[in-house]
Amino acid sequence: MPLNDTQNLVSRRRYNTRYDTPSGHHAMSLLSPVRALNGVGERVAERLAHLGITTIKDLLFHLPARYQDRTRILPIGSLQAGCEAVIQGEVLLTEIRFGRRRMLLSRISDGTGSLTLRFFHFSAKQKENLARGTWIRCYGEVRRGGDMLEMVHPEYRHVDKDAVIVTDMYLTPIYPTTEGVRQPTLRSLVQKALDVMAHESAEDTTGDDTADEGDVLQELLPREVLASLNFPLLKHAVQFAHLPSPQTPLTSLQDGKHPMIRRLSFEELLVHQLSCKQLREKTRQHTAPSLAVQGELMKKFVMHLPFVLTGAQRRVIDEVVADLARRNPMQRLVQGDVGCGKTVVAAATVLNAIEAGHQVAVMAPTELLAEQHYRNFTNWLQPLGIEVAWLSGRSKGKVRLETLERISSGAAAIVIGTHALIQDDVSFARLGYVVIDEQHRFGVHQRLTLREKGKRQGSYPHQLIMTATPIPRTLAMTAYADLDISVIDELPPGRQAVTTVIVPDARRDEVLQRVQRVCSNGRQCYWVCTLIEESEYLQCQAASDTAEELRREFPQLSIGLIHGRIKSREKERLMADFKAGQITMLVATTVVEVGVDVPNASLMIIENAERLGLAQMHQLRGRIGRGSDKSACILMYHPPLSRQGKARLAAMRDTTDGFEIARRDMELRGPGEMLGTRQAGLMQFRVADLLRDQDMVPEVSRTADLLLSRYPERAAQIVRRWLGDTAQYGNV
Repeated sequence: MPLNDTQNLVSRRRYNTRYDTPSGHHAMSLLSPVRALNGVGERVAERLAHLGITTIKDLLFHLPARYQDRTRILPIGSLQAGCEAVIQGEVLLTEIRFGRRRMLLSRISDGTGSLTLRFFHFSAKQKENLARGTWIRCYGEVRRGGDMLEMVHPEYRHVDKDAVIVTDMYLTPIYPTTEGVRQPTLRSLVQKALDVMAHESAEDTTGDDTADEGDVLQELLPREVLASLNFPLLKHAVQFAHLPSPQTPLTSLQDGKHPMIRRLSFEELLVHQLSCKQLREKTRQHTAPSLAVQGELMKKFVMHLPFVLTGAQRRVIDEVVADLARRNPMQRLVQGDVGCGKTVVAAATVLNAIEAGHQVAVMAPTELLAEQHYRNFTNWLQPLGIEVAWLSGRSKGKVRLETLERISSGAAAIVIGTHALIQDDVSFARLGYVVIDEQHRFGVHQRLTLREKGKRQGSYPHQLIMTATPIPRTLAMTAYADLDISVIDELPPGRQAVTTVIVPDARRDEVLQRVQRVCSNGRQCYWVCTLIEESEYLQCQAASDTAEELRREFPQLSIGLIHGRIKSREKERLMADFKAGQITMLVATTVVEVGVDVPNASLMIIENAERLGLAQMHQLRGRIGRGSDKSACILMYHPPLSRQGKARLAAMRDTTDGFEIARRDMELRGPGEMLGTRQAGLMQFRVADLLRDQDMVPEVSRTADLLLSRYPERAAQIVRRWLGDTAQYGNV
């Protein structure tokens, strides 16, 4: 098995890369299809396409996820557990050991110490290859073994003990890959792309890095930006990212602190900013119906509310109303913590659209959340004589046809539903305002389709996007640079802080005693069941089993059960009974992460809490603490906890601040996963990290403005260089 297929490739180009046609013209450039490279057939090309690699240039921008140091051989006696290392030594003993699992063990020594190689998958030939007296070179992670250090399934190859030791010239890149494309294949192809880049650079006789528009890697950042940030040229940064010198500290690469890596991160963040700003400018060129009205409906609505709006809610309503009065489509994101009152803000602002004679569509990602919005909007708006229609995937037959008729005729002023709103047979009379809740759970196509349903003679509806996942300001500025952002940073008065405790499931009896005390005092509680399996059936079954167990434990309590397979009417009845106090304990799957407001519920138990993400736990916990009594959330886990599991639960115990939890969530999971970028259509970063690189965001934003105002042609080129044809990702 070869230790590293990229050894010495820069100094010894052996790939027969085709540069010239018989006529002498260049047949290959960085813009050539990847199939132009030797060794890339149809099957390999198809697999590379899964990685977004279709041209030779794409290989250069397929950047390493991490690196390994194979440039020096370490003495076995100097190794420590946890490190990755290249070692070389003589095989002292190889044997097959039988136990719970059959395994091949080989002991090697280099005179400074000994180490065991452990293989769980092996062949008879492999045992022969590791015969006593053989000299081998290995690479792998060093672990603690029974009586000595060991490597499990290391890479290895035979070596001549008397030959001159030749190691790798560069740190070894480890690339994101896909099934059927191995690391050696990617390294080989990237090296060929680097050869093409070197050939093109050698032919550029202008000496001007910014002159040739045909040069894919021409320097597009203005000289003043490069100078002020002390950045290297892009070509040098790309070359370095694939072939870092052995003197480079691995930590500076992994942490993204090396100047060459920061140069690439800066440009990638810049591309995202440019795309969003261009999208924003494009949106401003569209027209939208002006929803400027006297605001009589809103005044009546606010006057009849059973509570007083907070200052933050009033501020955000004013921001939205000002946007709606303009003749350009509003694109505003409203974010805030659990229970901050986003829904009432949305309800207040839709009244301006209705007063102006337009319809409103409110789309939520789940039936339960959509049903909750339907109940709230109906309770608030029916006294004002406003009809609220409901449409979901479960709307069938005559009821569905009647609803579609009321929507198309304009009789239904507000339509609330799920993805069903974007189906082909849904037609609006005058859709002027779209509200999308939990936007990150919708795909690009779904949001675009709903917007298109309101397009009339080139005019688009206004869009309000809501999220209950608070996002740190720097991340929001970058991820949603095409949107105006409003933050509801104030909770309604009377909300009680929730105490959170963490207990292992071995202390279940103590938890049951706590439930008994709380319910005996006239309070209610939630018992939330989670399951690793994605199967809705298994989750529902687990909740049903738990409900039965709790009914046996507490025969005197009224215990309800709610999960994804219960019919809507039954679900509504259970929720209403729970709110009315007729059900003491509600056993549920995570469907109650959004649910009814039950001020009397003061206790929540979340089983197997280690299986949930921070944002989901925070959403669940937000169901309690809505009354005047002290509330508690018990996170019950099954040991042992992983390091990340401990960090998640500790964050929940330490704070109830949604923005702080979001910050920790981003540290633990990364911004891409937290934002759901694959679903949201946001850019998938290759080298940049929004959390790690947030210090560059202000300069990135200034550079984007500079390029758009003074170098618009470069702005287009830089976006095309990184995104290619995928630049349409921001069309929503």
